[in-house]
Amino acid sequence: MKLGFVSAILPELPLDAVLQHAARIGYECVELMCWPVGKVDRRYAGVTHLDAANFSTAAADKVGELCRSTGIAISGLGYYPNPLSPDAGEARTAVEHLRLVIQAAALLGTPQVNTFVGRDWSKSVDGNWPRFLDTWKPLVGLAESLGVRIGIENCPMLFTDDEWPGGKNLAISPAIWRRMFADIPSRSFGLNYDPSHLVWQQMDHLRSLVEFRERLFHVHAKDVRIDRDRLDDVGILATPLKYHCPKLPGLGEIDWGRFCSVLGDCGYTGPVCVEVEDRAFEASLATRLQALRQAHDFLRNFIAREPAIE
Repeated sequence: MKLGFVSAILPELPLDAVLQHAARIGYECVELMCWPVGKVDRRYAGVTHLDAANFSTAAADKVGELCRSTGIAISGLGYYPNPLSPDAGEARTAVEHLRLVIQAAALLGTPQVNTFVGRDWSKSVDGNWPRFLDTWKPLVGLAESLGVRIGIENCPMLFTDDEWPGGKNLAISPAIWRRMFADIPSRSFGLNYDPSHLVWQQMDHLRSLVEFRERLFHVHAKDVRIDRDRLDDVGILATPLKYHCPKLPGLGEIDWGRFCSVLGDCGYTGPVCVEVEDRAFEASLATRLQALRQAHDFLRNFIAREPAIE
């Protein structure tokens, strides 16, 4: 396994500085954020470390040279919009840009794109399903034709009142992943697995690793703390941020030694990328870099550095 981080936590730094910080701390890879250039309102979104809309062979060569000079690999290209939004314009923009990100991944020679399938949060899972198939069969077909894999993150995108009641991502549970992969069986379609989202849903975050071992394309390392006093007060039907909060690995509920042990037993050898969304470390660039160092040092207890090739 290769230890890395998600570049969204360093939005103000250019790509070369992101890779240099990764090398200095001791990471081996970075997942690069590829949002369209411009501002978005959602937290941790709108970061552009690779501009897929204006990507060329020359740009790919430049990124490759930066990776060689720093010794840092690109674990995947990340773009996390809502391609099934009830706002037709938002959904169209998401799908069009996602196609560009898939093409950029192929050009870069990094055949991994991570994203959400999206959801119309006002509809049931069954109500979303025909549109999910209409939207995703062509996207997966494009990825497959270019030799690119798409990893779907399992975040429900349900935190606050504006995402209520369904959340903005369908792919929240093993039951839905099973249905997704049955209806779109391409080997280019898999998971960007984040255990923290299962923990706050009170689900076993280890059990599904075994069943979906062949669909594990990419892994996010984020922890979560459940506040039992708040949960006892508001109940599980409250919006989820009222009773849980994202934390750095080691500061929440997850036993990372056990998680990495099961992940390894499943034969997983790919990237494990720290996703910093712990608000206790968001005061400044210095504290966010501190978070990356702390998460790195903690996870190195369970993920050994790969030996240099002689």
